[in-house]
Amino acid sequence: MHRHVEWDDPGAASVMRHYEKNPIGYSDPGPGDILSARYQGLVVRIRVDAYVDGTSIGEVVALINPASGERRKLAGKLAQGDIVRLPDASRAFEPTGGDEDEGDEDHT
Repeated sequence: MHRHVEWDDPGAASVMRHYEKNPIGYSDPGPGDILSARYQGLVVRIRVDAYVDGTSIGEVVALINPASGERRKLAGKLAQGDIVRLPDASRAFEPTGGDEDEGDEDHT
């Protein structure tokens, strides 16, 4: 049985919106691929088991706080190991984390 998840809107990190503008390099996810989405502000990684009609079905393999990198086993009703359905419209690129040192000067 799949756990029903109300995914966060991916906003500017939307994979679907990115590839609508630039389809080069896009392919449908396949078994073993790792996809990302957002849930309650966390990054959720899903290992794909199947892909049917624009929806990936797979296991939650990580729940990550994007600000700290802290990994969790549970967030709300979603837990690591749950089997979920992830529509293409909810897929999101992971944050790059490139702003962490912004404003810092060379302290050597």
